Amino acid sequence: MKIDDIAKLAGVSKSAVSLAFNNKPGVSEETKEHILRIAHEHGYRPRTMKSNKEFTKSHHVIRFVACKNTGIVTEQYESLPFFNELIHHITQQVREHGNTLIFSSFDSHSLEEELSALEKDQPSSGILLLGTNLTSEIIHSLQSIHSNMVILDTCFEHVDASFVSINNYLGGYQAGQYLIRSGHRNIGYVQSSTRILNFTKRKEGFMAALEEHNLAIGHGLTFDMHPMLVMSQDAFKTAIHELNELPSALFCENDYMAISAIKTFQEMNIRVPEQISVMGFDNIHEAKVISPELTTIHVKKDILARTAVNLLMERLNHNQEHHTQVLVNTEVIERRSCIDVEL
Repeated sequence: MKIDDIAKLAGVSKSAVSLAFNNKPGVSEETKEHILRIAHEHGYRPRTMKSNKEFTKSHHVIRFVACKNTGIVTEQYESLPFFNELIHHITQQVREHGNTLIFSSFDSHSLEEELSALEKDQPSSGILLLGTNLTSEIIHSLQSIHSNMVILDTCFEHVDASFVSINNYLGGYQAGQYLIRSGHRNIGYVQSSTRILNFTKRKEGFMAALEEHNLAIGHGLTFDMHPMLVMSQDAFKTAIHELNELPSALFCENDYMAISAIKTFQEMNIRVPEQISVMGFDNIHEAKVISPELTTIHVKKDILARTAVNLLMERLNHNQEHHTQVLVNTEVIERRSCIDVEL
């Protein structure tokens, strides 16, 4: 294979390929990454890259891996607001380190087999694994595939691996404290029908806040929702219809469910926040678009991405062998979907 072939495959000129291989200005970062990815995938290693010692030493191909299923990380997961924002920040961070990011996604039933085969065929320098919907057993089995791996968006304390995750317990606790300080005592809870560690930790933190004030979720005030739909949900509407009295506030385990709840209430002519306050978790872009704007727990996706990439770079550039577990703290973002109530 020659430079002409890489140019044709990448749909660019030969001069653009030369600039990318020599890490020189004249092509955009996106074009450079595209060209380098094409060359890597076809096993092409030009002399210019071999002779440029400084470039070859620092340049790495990083693989971002997602495991798709029908629950949380769906087929089009990268278009969903939370993951879209997270991926944007990861891409930006990898570029700033002068590296190439490639994306791989697999079905849950064949993740280990397919990732192992891909790494043998097209080896990467390191892996950023989206662990949102993965169990500790799956993560443990994947560790044998690559020694340089950082897992994002989950954290299992008993697994000796590098994790960067949201402090979900703190976020749930902050949500509970916020609603209680706002005067709410009759509080409902909207939980995901698909359970993952992140949601479990959020619930534990929220319940801890309530228990500190001798409060609990009332009978019939825990509702299940699909976690990744941003629309009115019939089962939730039915459950609300059957209530004798509305709670004064609802906490939802993520913003998708909170927005779904608001849309359901709008269909039922229930006013938010006048008749019921609604609070979410994640602070996705849509939280600022829904009317009323959503009070939520802010997840610092930029810090999650920067921390994960920096951890991986430490392993690659400085031969760090120890593992680190990092929880990124959250904060309350107050908007118009919640109001104070009289005690």
